[in-house]
Amino acid sequence: MKTIGLIGGLSWESSAVYYRIINESIRAKLGGTHSAKCIMYSVDFAEFEKLQQKNEWGKLTDLMIDAGISLKNGGADFMVICTNTMHKMAEEVEAEVGIPLLHIADAAADEIKKTGLRKVALLGTKFTMEQDFYKQRLAHNHGLEVLIPDQFDREIIHSVIYHELVVGKIIESSRQALAKIIERMCYQGAEGVVLGCTEIPLLIRQVDSIVPIFDTTRIHAYAAVEYALQ
Repeated sequence: MKTIGLIGGLSWESSAVYYRIINESIRAKLGGTHSAKCIMYSVDFAEFEKLQQKNEWGKLTDLMIDAGISLKNGGADFMVICTNTMHKMAEEVEAEVGIPLLHIADAAADEIKKTGLRKVALLGTKFTMEQDFYKQRLAHNHGLEVLIPDQFDREIIHSVIYHELVVGKIIESSRQALAKIIERMCYQGAEGVVLGCTEIPLLIRQVDSIVPIFDTTRIHAYAAVEYALQ
């Protein structure tokens, strides 16, 4: 079994879900008292959030590289970044750290393609929805057509993530608001919905969507297990 290196704390609410899913999956596959060999480097999210808001992506890249190097030095065989947004610097982190990085968008795309779908809505932080690092990877590397909500709905999603989900608040009115956004995206032609923020699955479930949803937290965690057991 390979040792999984997890960059977490972005936020710890979803990182805890990664840890649980990974260990439950290892036990299910190997039986008995088996659990995952893993190391987590958990950051202070407040520091990262401030830098995100200031567009200090160079400083954030340096912090992510430092986290990855710590994981490598601790014995990690590969890395998993437990958030979608911070995959903005995934290529730089993988190159500088020198161990494989299991990209969350690739894991999500593989699951989408298994269903035969080709047009998906992407929900996440404003950074993930508006910048190209995630959408282009889905489109260019995997041939998917990616739709994003309009500006008003993007602001709603971003606010729910940063003001509620990352601090553990699960609010029914927000669930209903995101369900309405998903419904609008379906009317625009979305065949499925990528929950492209690892906190959104804390709020949204399949029952909230008339089309398939792709929970990137769960998908990424399962992919890490498969890779660890290869």
